[in-house]
Amino acid sequence: VQLQTSGGGLVQPGGSLRLSCAASGAVAGVLRMGWYRRSPESERELVAAIFVGTHTLYTDSVKGRFTISRDAAKNILYLQMNSLRPEDTAVYYCNAAEFAREYWGQGTQVTVSS
Repeated sequence: VQLQTSGGGLVQPGGSLRLSCAASGAVAGVLRMGWYRRSPESERELVAAIFVGTHTLYTDSVKGRFTISRDAAKNILYLQMNSLRPEDTAVYYCNAAEFAREYWGQGTQVTVSS
């Protein structure tokens, strides 16, 4: 499975960004897709995930602000990020998990600053 991430950038506090992750290859075995982030001040954390069957989960700090979604026909994962805060600044990574293996996309920088 190959993951191509896009959509990061610089945004002011309160602004919005949408990240995209295009999956290709043997995606039929993927059970979960998600977004992680890592900043210089924190360890890598799971931001949001979506499972087969569309069940989703979010880390507490982004609930109500971020939305994870998936276009199954196009094999594209999205992360809509609204009401962005400076503490959301991080490198964001797309992740795809099979039963016994994980795949990672390249990171995309999100910077929230005035």
